[in-house]
Amino acid sequence: MAVLLGAVAYDQKVVTIWDGFRAWLRSSDLDFDYVLYSNYERQVRDLVGGRIDVAWNSPLAWVRARRLAAARGVTLTPVTMRDTDCDLRSVIAVRADSPVTSIADLAGRVVATGAVDSPQATLLPLSLLRSAGLVPGADVAVRRFDIGVGLHGDHVGGERDAARALFAADAADRVDAACMIDSNLLLFGREGVLPAGAVRVLAQTPVYDHCTMTAGDNSDISRFAALLRGMDYADADLRPLLDLEGLKEWRPPRLSGYEQLERAVDEAGFYDENGEITAAGYRP
Repeated sequence: MAVLLGAVAYDQKVVTIWDGFRAWLRSSDLDFDYVLYSNYERQVRDLVGGRIDVAWNSPLAWVRARRLAAARGVTLTPVTMRDTDCDLRSVIAVRADSPVTSIADLAGRVVATGAVDSPQATLLPLSLLRSAGLVPGADVAVRRFDIGVGLHGDHVGGERDAARALFAADAADRVDAACMIDSNLLLFGREGVLPAGAVRVLAQTPVYDHCTMTAGDNSDISRFAALLRGMDYADADLRPLLDLEGLKEWRPPRLSGYEQLERAVDEAGFYDENGEITAAGYRP
């Protein structure tokens, strides 16, 4: 049976990755091809509508796909996730010399986030503020960096600009705290975006999971799933592709890691219970 996958083109490397995976899968006698999308919202609609067999979904795309499918009586099946998608955290970082020592101290201050649809740099950290009794946009000013809207935070440009704003030369552009995923906190340190020793973590979210491969209704992807899970990092031909995709092994999927994001989506009014987009001004 043929398998058609949807993936979002958040970076040029996506073509290299799926061209390579397609060649490998076809060499294993799987009739496989892929299509690229400019945003996750269209990819989700096509998955639920049966126009693609499987989608490489962001965590936010999974939340919408699950809701949209349930409202339409469609069954979706999680297929697999990367080892690097499991047990992640987002952080709220401040300058090392900041007088802010608790989330409560952010009241009346400015917090920078990534793009409006970034789970890790916007939705989850703002939910963390709410859990501490602070209402974003009321108790705390939010300065959002909307780069790559529609890519659900896969483009880290907004996150990087939020981090830069901690040290903006002009005081009017400077923020008191910045939100990002913990791995990017380390990345921005290596890049020099965040000077060494100049930031500290004020707070962090509970652990959550990231992307999940999702199969559509009545799609027979059992062989596709088995082949992915059988990819061996020791294979010299596969290793460069797995490195580009950011994993060493494909793992069984799990859904418990999305409960936190489901809550954040409801708090922000990002999607309704039927998976329709309700976020104000969100245009992928």
